[in-house]
Amino acid sequence: MTHQVHAFEPPERFVAGTVGPPGDRTFFLQARGGGRLVSVALEKVQVSLLAEKLEELLSEAQRRFGVKLPETGPVGGDNDPLDTPVDEEFRVGTLGLAFDVDTETVVIEAIAVGEAEVGAAAEAEVELDESDDEESADESDEDLDRLRVRLTPEATREFIGRARRVINAGRPPCPLCGQPLDPVGHLCPRHNGYHR
Repeated sequence: MTHQVHAFEPPERFVAGTVGPPGDRTFFLQARGGGRLVSVALEKVQVSLLAEKLEELLSEAQRRFGVKLPETGPVGGDNDPLDTPVDEEFRVGTLGLAFDVDTETVVIEAIAVGEAEVGAAAEAEVELDESDDEESADESDEDLDRLRVRLTPEATREFIGRARRVINAGRPPCPLCGQPLDPVGHLCPRHNGYHR
């Protein structure tokens, strides 16, 4: 079976976003460039973990290779909704990261869920690879569709900021148990199942 690689090196826009109301949101990574628009679905925890690992990757690149990083001050950034139509190309099973020392860019690769993972929930997995070899995919992943983007450190910081805003824009947490609150409340374990 043939696989498709959607490469954006660099994209005009690369963002994390959602479709749907809080509590019933579907998370997407979306890349736009060269007249193409690619949207891939993933889990909220994968978006959160991706932002966290990208921050670690930038810090490590600065420490090991002396890469100049932009300031992490409060920046408005891209708050526009996802471009439409939002057509899911595939569901992400694995996320891979690499730092290309030669071009001083971050490479993000979102790989489709494999046949072994279909039917079971795909685990959020981010592989942190700080080498300049971006072809580190497992041989079993070579026949899967993938989205590959190459970002500057500045664009990576903008992506991280937006991803964190998207994550925090969901349902507010319960002040007692920390679980997400629905508009009608929830059965709080701290209240032995009674509504608050």
